[in-house]
Amino acid sequence: MKLTDPRTGAPRRTLDAARPPEVAAAVATARAARPAWSALTPRERHRRLAALADLIERHADDYLAAECAGTGKPDAEAAGEIAEVADLFRFYGGAVRAGTSPAAGDYLAGHQSWVRWEPVGVVAAIVPWNYPLLMAGWRCAPALAAGNTVVLKPAETTPDSALLLAEHAEQALGPGVLTALPGDRETGRLLVSAGCDLIAFTGSPTAGTDITARAGLTPVSLELGGNSPVLVLPDAPADTWRQLAAACTYNAGQSCAAPARVIVLDETYQHAVTALAAAMAKRHAGRDFGPLNNPDQAARYDRIVAQSGARVVHSAPGRTDGLWRPATVLADLPADDPAVVEEVFGPLLTVQRAATLDQAVALAESVPQALAASVWTTDLTTGLALTDRLSAGEVWLNCHLAQSAELPHSGRRGSGAGTDLSTLALREYQRPKTVTARLT
Repeated sequence: MKLTDPRTGAPRRTLDAARPPEVAAAVATARAARPAWSALTPRERHRRLAALADLIERHADDYLAAECAGTGKPDAEAAGEIAEVADLFRFYGGAVRAGTSPAAGDYLAGHQSWVRWEPVGVVAAIVPWNYPLLMAGWRCAPALAAGNTVVLKPAETTPDSALLLAEHAEQALGPGVLTALPGDRETGRLLVSAGCDLIAFTGSPTAGTDITARAGLTPVSLELGGNSPVLVLPDAPADTWRQLAAACTYNAGQSCAAPARVIVLDETYQHAVTALAAAMAKRHAGRDFGPLNNPDQAARYDRIVAQSGARVVHSAPGRTDGLWRPATVLADLPADDPAVVEEVFGPLLTVQRAATLDQAVALAESVPQALAASVWTTDLTTGLALTDRLSAGEVWLNCHLAQSAELPHSGRRGSGAGTDLSTLALREYQRPKTVTARLT
């Protein structure tokens, strides 16, 4: 695999993609390490996961270089994500110590029953290129804390931080507990069929459908992207447009939960378009956000914009060479426009109009994805009522992309089935076992 720097297009590294021998060896290594790792007490796993967090923080500059080389994102964005990953390993190490089980006791005459939560075994974690280290943390931290071993397959274009994480995991957790397996799509397909006990995948709906078909009876946890609606009411806070422009261009818009489809009422449509364009004009590619990650994503982005029947209201200044794309606002879109129906995954916002709140909700719910959404209004009663009507797994009120390790992140409909973050994510990587004993 020939890796390039998305900021310049220049070659930066060459790696061999894992093929059947390497995939089989990685899974066998994880399988061999599983009994000793899962036998550790939660306290000891916590101690070792905290040691891994310490190594991440101690080598933050190395992680920063690895993340920026693969993604091109600004240093400040990458540094914040590295700090979050260290926090995730500490959080889940502590969370598993406080775990609770279903009720236990005397449910059958002359018998006593209780429930154990057990690790599933070997987890294959396949993560995307938009947040290489952060998505690895979202998947690996709860899986490891629950007592599983993990084979981590990073995206083809961004293996750098995963390799560094596996190196530090060997020091802190022990050999074979977390293995990185760099490779391409074929590597991922091989891993799915390699006999792991659970497949944890974050990526596109097309790839998720393929993985589900290949996995057969192996359990699959899926996060398949979003296309977040943003309902902006006439009484929205004054900083709404600035906040949306910042959230849309964070990571160049390459976030599953990024704001995507702004929906406003007819009475404020023209003002909304003008105000949003002015806010996006202040976000410059190369200064405020990074490039798109790879040529395939850039080509997909360009295709969606070219096929759109929308009016380009504003395309901000900044770098436009190579894989850089400007902050852009599209207006006057039909409901079936490609920029509305598809997840654009770039620094772009569409603006749609609705005659009533009911129509606005209908527009919000009109796409297959249901991962995240936001509502903007100073009337909290109305705002909270709208959060109830949106079927996304995560809904924000007067903010967007506000996330914490303690709060679950999950999709509905076409956005997948599974939970990341919070103690609920531990259940993705555990299975209950009921034990019933006859009393004599």
